[in-house]
Amino acid sequence: MKAPLPDVDRVKNRVSELGGRDFGCSVQVDEYYAHPSRDFATTDEALRLRTENDLTVITYKGPKIDQETKTREEFEVSVANHATMASILDRLGFKPVIKISKRRQVYGLKGITVCFDSVKGLGDFIELEVDSDDVEAGKRAIFALMQEIGISGNERHSYLELLMEKAGSGTKK
Repeated sequence: MKAPLPDVDRVKNRVSELGGRDFGCSVQVDEYYAHPSRDFATTDEALRLRTENDLTVITYKGPKIDQETKTREEFEVSVANHATMASILDRLGFKPVIKISKRRQVYGLKGITVCFDSVKGLGDFIELEVDSDDVEAGKRAIFALMQEIGISGNERHSYLELLMEKAGSGTKK
């Protein structure tokens, strides 16, 4: 689940009061790619190359699987060299679409990963995520924690979609 966050400090304080463990802050730079022969906007998929500190990960995101959350199948693998991976994608016909930069502070609370994101060009958000095969139980846990920390709202669009909409392209890749 993701929601805009107008009062970051209040929510961070509440997470801490409830025993949230601060795992630190990092800067993430995400580069999204367009497929050479299918429209990810239509299929609701994404291919992302993320750099965080000295780590680079490539992620495939499948279509959202329900109408309430951003739940989707994801596959990730670390790559040794960002520039080489970008070159491989280029040679295969994938083209960069957009680059997204954000500062992310991560907490753990009640088995849920709570991320405070400050996204360049969009503002502040909170993301709550559970890694579970039981989607319904994960959703219940997240909804309960959202209520406990005083969060409402649900932004199902990705940062990619939000930035592209803001830029006026109207295209969601």
